[in-house]
Order: sequence, then C-alpha cells, then structure tokens
Amino acid sequence: MTRQREARWSWWGILLLSVLVFGCGRKEAPEVVVYAALDQEFSGAILDRFTQVSGIVVRAKYDVESTKTVGLTQAILAEGEHPRCDLFWNNEILNTVRLERAGLLRSYRSPSAVGLPAGMQSPAGLWYGFAARARVLIVNTNQIPKDRHPKSIRDLTDAQWHDRCGIAKPLFGTTATHAACLFAAWGDEEAQDFFRRVKQNARIMSGNKQVATSVASGSLAFGLTDTDDAVIELEKGMPVAIVYPDQREGELGTLFIPNTLSLMKNSPHAKEAEKLVDFLLTADVERQLAAGPSAQIPLRPEVPASSRVKTPSEVKAMEVKWPEAAAKWDAAAEFFKSEFTVP
Repeated sequence: MTRQREARWSWWGILLLSVLVFGCGRKEAPEVVVYAALDQEFSGAILDRFTQVSGIVVRAKYDVESTKTVGLTQAILAEGEHPRCDLFWNNEILNTVRLERAGLLRSYRSPSAVGLPAGMQSPAGLWYGFAARARVLIVNTNQIPKDRHPKSIRDLTDAQWHDRCGIAKPLFGTTATHAACLFAAWGDEEAQDFFRRVKQNARIMSGNKQVATSVASGSLAFGLTDTDDAVIELEKGMPVAIVYPDQREGELGTLFIPNTLSLMKNSPHAKEAEKLVDFLLTADVERQLAAGPSAQIPLRPEVPASSRVKTPSEVKAMEVKWPEAAAKWDAAAEFFKSEFTVP
C-alpha cells in the first residue's frame, strides 16, 4: 500500500471514530406524545410554547373534523395496555370518562390543579377539566328578528323552522357528548323521540363548524353549535347572534363542556407527560385560550372570560353528572348509528 493510500485510510479511520464517539454520546431531546382533539389552530401554539420553555418535544396527533374526539378515543382503546399516547387532550369530557371506565388512565396529582372548581377533576386524579365551551344556538339576524330568536334546543323540532335549522351529526364530538347528556337527563325514550323529530325537521351537517358557517351564510336560519365556532363567525362580521338556550324555568339550561387532560397507563414518556399536564393546567394557559380566537370559557374564577362569551355564573348552566352521562354513551351511540347512518 502506498503512503498516499495509507494516509487516505488513516483519515477515513479518524472520521469514522469521530462519528462513533460523538454520535453515540449525543442525547436525543426528550419527547411526549399527545393525542389532541382540540383543533390544532387553537392548541398548536400552546404545545409549541411548552416545548420552548421545557425543551420537551411534543409529538401531536390531531383528530379530523369528521370523527372529532371519537377517532382518537377509539385509537386509545385499540392501543389498550400498550399505548403510543402519553397524554390525551380531549376537547370534551365524556370520552375521557369512558377511558377511565375502561381502566386505561393513570392517576397523577398535579400541583397546577389547585383552584379548579368542584367537579372539574377526577377524585382519583385520573383526569382534569379546564377551559370550557358552551353548546349554543347561532342565529342569522337577517333572517330572524331578535324578538323571534329560538330560545331552546327543542326549537330544532319546531315545524316553522323545517329545513331552516341545523345540527351536527350526533355521532362525534360535542354533539355526541350533548346527546349522551340528554339521554341521561331525559331518559332513553324521550331522548330518542327528540332526536327522531330533529332528524325530520333539521338539516344534519357534518360538524359544528359547518352548522355555524351555514347559518352565517344564510343557508340556515339557526343551528346548534359550540361557542368557539359561533364566535369565529361573529368576529368575521357575519350577521349572527349567539343564544344560550333553555334558560326558562323548568328547562335544562345551557350545557358547558370542558376540555380534559388525562394520562395513559403504561405510557412511554410518563414524566414528560406529567410536566405537560402541569403546564396546561396553569391559569396562564386558560387565559390564553380565553383570549384566543376560540374564546374558551375559563373555569378558574381568577381568569377573566372573554366578553365574547358568557360563563356558567352568568347563565343557567345544565347540571350534569358526567359518569351517568358516560354510562349512556354506548346506548346513545347505537341509536344514532341506526338513525343517522346512511345504509
């Protein structure tokens, strides 16, 4: 071997040794896997901020509008005792309670949970609720004068609004949550009768956002949606108003649905997930969600709500026992599959 070739092999040997030494010594950044049902446009910046302050990389999987919340829940159920998900940021609560009932959540007592109102955390530390949305009626003010605004979800069955009102398909998201709460409050027979009449009278849309945009455009006179979708149309300057339904004596009141956080049992990044829970439950995050485009409704009394929405202290709120509503989920889901799924 010539000296030139010997020198060349010597340099290659040094380069290879450097790669082995320095490459093996490099530590990968810690990470946490989050399944997030809250829209990326609302939750993404908050998760990015956590990475900035903690150095922990967030690997987020988001749900799609057509299977909102239910799709991620089904993924977690399918993963079972071998989860890929560390933390579930649900944009509602009943599917979180379903995961609790399935024994897939683990307890964690977050120091950031101090100050959350009663009923907004699992007694066993299996989930935490924060930053709610309300189920409201969005009304096109060009089509319906104020003195004729619908005042109840039961107006969805009123024949005068036939084909002029709308609701999201009650198989997914907050509409499915709302439906299960009604099954618990009214009983199966009354709830089934109500939704059959809704199906006959109202247009069934693919999601809450589609309901809000259809009302804003004038395709519908009014519809049932969430405050975040309604507020977006209001702030665009569209001719819409928000009605908090069922405020009269004897009526159920307006349903407020919190976001929830839960940790998966046997998840691969347990400590990192706990740090993320502590971060997300702070007043600063709830304040950011309240001030942002989704106008989430803070549950902490020290966090001011946006002027764009009303809080449970300002309107009559529906009283819900979440475990009882979660127990109605399967029966309600079977009914809706038979009534609202095209063969």
